[in-house]
Amino acid sequence: MAEKLGLGSVKRFGVRYGRTTKHRLAKIERAQKAPQKCPYCLKLGVKRVSVGIFTCPTCKAKFTGKAFTVSTVILTKEEGALEETAPQEKEEVLEGEENFEDQKW
Repeated sequence: MAEKLGLGSVKRFGVRYGRTTKHRLAKIERAQKAPQKCPYCLKLGVKRVSVGIFTCPTCKAKFTGKAFTVSTVILTKEEGALEETAPQEKEEVLEGEENFEDQKW
């Protein structure tokens, strides 16, 4: 059988707020408290300062990410390089800008 994930720290709410809300909060808190990897030095240990702001104690970098996690970039193990999450969208935007400059009004 598959292992069930418990509510964890959300048990503090007891019988209040309903099952669905507590399960959503438990999922968010699990992701928030999981070890985060720094996009600059690639070491675990990034701390959340406030909503969307993170700091790395190793390289002293302060950067933004999503509200609860640092998942603004994809780290590839094979290449050891940083890739942005949507490189295709940037290319489309750049192609559109070139066409705009070529047009004569």
